[in-house]
Amino acid sequence: MIKMMDDTPDIVQVIPHEDYTVSIYFGDGKTVKYDVNPKLGKGVFQRLRDISVFMHNCTIMNDTLAWDIDGTHDSTKCIDIDPDYLYSLEGVEDTLGV
Repeated sequence: MIKMMDDTPDIVQVIPHEDYTVSIYFGDGKTVKYDVNPKLGKGVFQRLRDISVFMHNCTIMNDTLAWDIDGTHDSTKCIDIDPDYLYSLEGVEDTLGV
């Protein structure tokens, strides 16, 4: 399980896109876009090449962006990304306009 640094705001929403990117919304209003494309052919990320798995299993687990691969919400069987890394990405304009 990933432990977020105390100063990293909570992730409040993740929205996957069909181009294998994910919009990530933090509690402090920051929005970033994470591009999974460079990882799709590597290791555990190969399972995300199935667009249905990428889109439908994308969620927040372990306080970060994750894919609940087997649908059981078992945190030991998910693919998750370090929340501190995600927060370090350059912010983008909120694409939802909220």
